[in-house]
Amino acid sequence: MEKALTQHPSNCLKFVLFGPESTGKTTLAKQLAAYYKTEWVPEYMREYLEEKWRSKKEKITKDDIFPIALGQIHSENKLTKTAETFLFCDTNLLEIKVYCDYYYENFCPNSILEATERHQYHHYFLTAIDVPWQPDILRDRPYDRSTLFCMFEAELKKNNLPFTILSGNEKQRFNKAKKVVDNLKRNRYAY
Repeated sequence: MEKALTQHPSNCLKFVLFGPESTGKTTLAKQLAAYYKTEWVPEYMREYLEEKWRSKKEKITKDDIFPIALGQIHSENKLTKTAETFLFCDTNLLEIKVYCDYYYENFCPNSILEATERHQYHHYFLTAIDVPWQPDILRDRPYDRSTLFCMFEAELKKNNLPFTILSGNEKQRFNKAKKVVDNLKRNRYAY
């Protein structure tokens, strides 16, 4: 595995906001981090691709996958150092893998595949597609969110990862996520 994709150890509980585009992941990551007074890891893919689009008017290619993965894990590792109890990740390398499966017919660099098997998170929040799709310069699949949702869910099940599906309005999603976070915290510190 590429050393650069190594996940640094952490004492905090790590949560991943996971799912198709335009399903409220960023909003929820920010809300949870603000509520718990901790860090959230932005989606590096968005930053990277927005810059690429603004500067070159180019869309993502297979050559962008590894730099995006590097940026994502670098951001996570950096914020792991300052997060104390919780860290909320607006995506992770497993999300990149799912998008590779979808856009590039299962092509994903081996180093990323190996990293997804080694990286550890305490819980995934799978965001449902029951919110309106919001267009922007990067989002391109408003009519295929159900296919993507099924792919994300299948990936979590295949890897036997703990997850909760978040659906409903913003407040309902936040309250459901908060219950999971609080429960995991209680269980972690119970003696």
